[in-house]
Amino acid sequence: MNAPPPDKPRDGLVTVSHGNASLVETTDGALVLCHHRRNQPRPVCGDRVRWRWVSDSGGVVESIRPRRSLLERPDFRGRPRPLAANVTLLVLVVAPEPGIDTGLIDRYLVLATHLHARAVLWVNKADLLPHPELPDPDALLRRYAGLGMPGRAGSVKHGTNLDWLRGKLADETAILVGHSGVGKSSLLETLIPDLEVRINALSEASGHGRHTTTATTLFHLPGGGQLIDSPGIRNFRLDHMDRETLLAAFPDLTPYLNACRFANCRHDAEPGCAVKQALAKGEILPERLASFQKLLAEVRPG
Repeated sequence: MNAPPPDKPRDGLVTVSHGNASLVETTDGALVLCHHRRNQPRPVCGDRVRWRWVSDSGGVVESIRPRRSLLERPDFRGRPRPLAANVTLLVLVVAPEPGIDTGLIDRYLVLATHLHARAVLWVNKADLLPHPELPDPDALLRRYAGLGMPGRAGSVKHGTNLDWLRGKLADETAILVGHSGVGKSSLLETLIPDLEVRINALSEASGHGRHTTTATTLFHLPGGGQLIDSPGIRNFRLDHMDRETLLAAFPDLTPYLNACRFANCRHDAEPGCAVKQALAKGEILPERLASFQKLLAEVRPG
């Protein structure tokens, strides 16, 4: 590729950020390896950037466009580490095998609220249903649809409900999240039939081989939209989020949380606890309350 004049900034999209460099997709679809300026924030997957050529083989990121959202994961010291930007949709993948953890679903619902993003629930491996781990998938899907997370049970093996999922992904910048073993890789390969070709192109453009594609990576979908695959978001804590974000993700509990006798009620053994009264009457689900109490211990106080 012949480089344009080196002083001409241009728009691009970060598809992979690895170390001190990013693969930037140009407006005509080419991939350019761009290094980062030391005095600038590090670009992440999904960032819209301004970049310019500095040689025939690469460029430099000059600036990052304002972000719609920033998905972060605390590192081992508890400091937020950016993973992806401008996410508009979380696709939470669960499966009857290895098992479904509703606490994990609740955790990702908080993340979606924090990002001001939509969320959908995908029960993968529907070909295994009915299953002792999930005797009534419709009940699970109805529960979370009522909380603003629509979903379907689907199967990569049989192609069940994949058109529904493709419709949800169209025109979004989505990210696949969920535990290991739920079939995210198979789902990604089904949604992007030429995935291997795309990965080889990224490896070639980066000059670092397939090692680069173990990082958070953005792919364009055949039916429109973009899908981000990130190995770094299988597990995460909420240390960098606040209590108000947590409350917004639990609309089924909020009316009761605000009705307790004491403002600092922990909904445990305090008298006049509206949450405990609602629980006894069957107005809220015990697993939702358990999730809330667990996550409340993680978020920032206040």
